[in-house]
Amino acid sequence: MDLSISSPFRGAFPAPTSTFILNPKSRCSHSLNFFKHQNSYSKNPFFSRQKIPIRAQVSDPAVDDGFVIDDVPHLTDFLPDLPSYPNPLQNSQAYAIVKQTFVRPEDVVAQKIVVQKDSSRGVHFRRAGPREKVYFKSEEVRACIVTCGGLCPGINTVIREIVCGLNYMYGVDDILGIQGGYRGFYSKNTSTLTPKVVNDIHKRGGTFLLTSRGGHDTQKIVDNIQDRGINQVYIIGGDGTQRGASRIYEEVEKRGLKVAVAGIPKTIDNDIAVIDKSFGFDTAVEEAQRAINAAHVEVESVENGIGIVKLMGRYSGFIAMFATLASRDVDCCLIPESPFYLEGKGGLFEFIEERLKENGHIVIVAAEGAGQEYLAQSMQGIDEKDASGNRLLLDVGLWLTQNIKDHFTKERKMAINMKYIDPTYMIRAIPSNASDNIYCTLLAQSAVHGAMAGYTGFTVGPVNSRHAYIPISNVTETQNTVKLTDRMWARLLASTNQPSFLNCDESTGGKVCKDTIDLINNMKITSI
Repeated sequence: MDLSISSPFRGAFPAPTSTFILNPKSRCSHSLNFFKHQNSYSKNPFFSRQKIPIRAQVSDPAVDDGFVIDDVPHLTDFLPDLPSYPNPLQNSQAYAIVKQTFVRPEDVVAQKIVVQKDSSRGVHFRRAGPREKVYFKSEEVRACIVTCGGLCPGINTVIREIVCGLNYMYGVDDILGIQGGYRGFYSKNTSTLTPKVVNDIHKRGGTFLLTSRGGHDTQKIVDNIQDRGINQVYIIGGDGTQRGASRIYEEVEKRGLKVAVAGIPKTIDNDIAVIDKSFGFDTAVEEAQRAINAAHVEVESVENGIGIVKLMGRYSGFIAMFATLASRDVDCCLIPESPFYLEGKGGLFEFIEERLKENGHIVIVAAEGAGQEYLAQSMQGIDEKDASGNRLLLDVGLWLTQNIKDHFTKERKMAINMKYIDPTYMIRAIPSNASDNIYCTLLAQSAVHGAMAGYTGFTVGPVNSRHAYIPISNVTETQNTVKLTDRMWARLLASTNQPSFLNCDESTGGKVCKDTIDLINNMKITSI
């Protein structure tokens, strides 16, 4: 039986002795709407609307290649009689020459791209893009956009492209901007957004709509959405913001409202799970080079120069790692995922002294969340949190600077020149670069296509370079962190030639002992 499932693996495996499974982990997987919105149940009898995982009966039922669809909710899941309409894009001049205007209903994106011949095909997500049918008439749409949390390059580009996408592609004129984050729904006035109003905002950093942390009150927000007649909500923010978006969707579903809730994941730290990377990350890495280059110029111009650059990364060291790899001027990179120690053989002090003797200078990059265990022990930190519930971290840059200075001047009796640079707010406040601008455009348009097609409770992002609709729970249940057992971290260690600060077993050629590897693999980055 041909299941007619198009996937990146088609042709790589023997045809369709496969089993189709809807992921029971997803709260919306039981809806089994993979083909529903294309009226395909009659054509595909192996699908049903039972609230259990479905298996297709094939010629060899013993064969199971583990093909799983982790689907997103649709408005018709709780509004089954909702009418659909032809997509206006079919008459668009912009798409007139496009070979395939609409995404096929069976198109999915594989979460795991590297597989072996006999391995499971694993989890797949619904591919993002315009659908042949939409569930909103253009003149009936009242959309709103809100930005929450910290700043990040590219926010204004996403806002601009949501507005322009709704207007140019779907003819939507009624678009509201929610001022000041979640609390703006019930405590501030809204602004009217048009292509003319947002025309130049992508050239500026920050957020045109203002932002704030916290302030999420689901009942008040949904009351406001209902009172204002809003039926499409676009929410730009990090994992905490996306959890809030999920609660808004759940309340909307509970009330039976025809409101599509779409999330656009934002975090400069690149710690959003599932997606390839978050917008603004490329810009942050590029801008971090300026700070690293400045530190390098400073320390190589003096005797025994030690430069410390603190970069963003509360619990994930991606900016520090990629900036280090791109720079080639960094001698040591410290990230939250990799414990380090200062004193003793193989410690940071010993490494600094070796580099000073060898090169006369050293540049150290530290993510803001690195070494917080040491800081907590040596400094009396106050257990404070911001409005989003994030622990306020101690300044690892200043702590490192002081400890290194004390060690070399007081204990080693060495004259050193310390240079400390913290470019955090300079990096996150700049406009996005060309790469991120393009990426933000794709994110915004994917969100618009999804909402118009009736999907809700979803977030968008690239998975293996193909944009997909992902259940919000998938990107909020865990954080993306640097895996010390992967090759990318090994590439960094090879590039900087810094110590790994891990216990090695000399009997196995310097390999890290198994207990240490198990500890790293099971390590959870928490809000310490």
